[in-house]
Amino acid sequence: MKDSIHKYFQIGTIQWMSHPTYDVLDSIKTIACDDFFDAIEISKFSDDETREKAKKMLEQSHLKVCYGAQPRLLGPKLNPNDIDEEGRKAAEATLIEAIDEAEYLGAKGIAFLAGKWEEETKDLAYAQLLKTTRNVCDYAAKKGMTVNLEVFDFDMDKAALIGPAPYAAKFAADMRTTHNNFGLMVDLSHFPTTYETSKFVIRTLRPYINHFHIGNAVVKEGCEAYGDQHPRFGFPNSANDTQELLDFFKVLKEEGFFDAENPYVLSFEVKPWKDEDPDIILANTKRVINRAWALLED
Repeated sequence: MKDSIHKYFQIGTIQWMSHPTYDVLDSIKTIACDDFFDAIEISKFSDDETREKAKKMLEQSHLKVCYGAQPRLLGPKLNPNDIDEEGRKAAEATLIEAIDEAEYLGAKGIAFLAGKWEEETKDLAYAQLLKTTRNVCDYAAKKGMTVNLEVFDFDMDKAALIGPAPYAAKFAADMRTTHNNFGLMVDLSHFPTTYETSKFVIRTLRPYINHFHIGNAVVKEGCEAYGDQHPRFGFPNSANDTQELLDFFKVLKEEGFFDAENPYVLSFEVKPWKDEDPDIILANTKRVINRAWALLED
């Protein structure tokens, strides 16, 4: 493409993935000082002082601030589709807290994921997830904020209820009948883990997508970093590299997601593996993006 990718997308990164070993404020400053980034995705802060300092940096940065509530659920193993009502309420409570924290930090919404499920209680779990999501969307709507559900694998690693693209489309359609502030987040690194292609996922979920992630995955059993580990592009035995990202961009272009007036956020979800250097991994990701974008036909 002759045009810059920044014309059509706000390029971001997931702070806690990019710099898992950094002090969070050092990480935010590093990202904020890099003008390749137009957006940053942050999550829960451990204390008020750190949160306040982060808020000040983010206000200075001119970055679009996005908030990921996934760690709030994954860390303490909370399940928004828990068939135990008390468990479901605990997950809902942390998502409500996430909205307040996101608002304070300047984000206009939150993202989260569904919880684990069992075949015999799948329908009940689906109803529980609808209940949680509707309640969270009700609260977010009062603040003019959005709620995005990230689509994960259903049987490989996270084993989340939502779930392959057709099931995600069903859930999103059900949610949109009552809430227009709900949408979906899709991640290129999850497509191999749901045995789907970019074309299939994007076309299936077209009306509901609000946000994009890109990354890589290893889906060959027995290989290092197997599952939803988000290794770097070029990792041994992995599924995504420059060609797969180019295919992803082609589908986004064909399906009308290149929006210069209101660009979508497109963030890296790439994590250093073991003792890899976080800054080298960030540079790796930028190189793959730049190459794939350069190969995309106008």
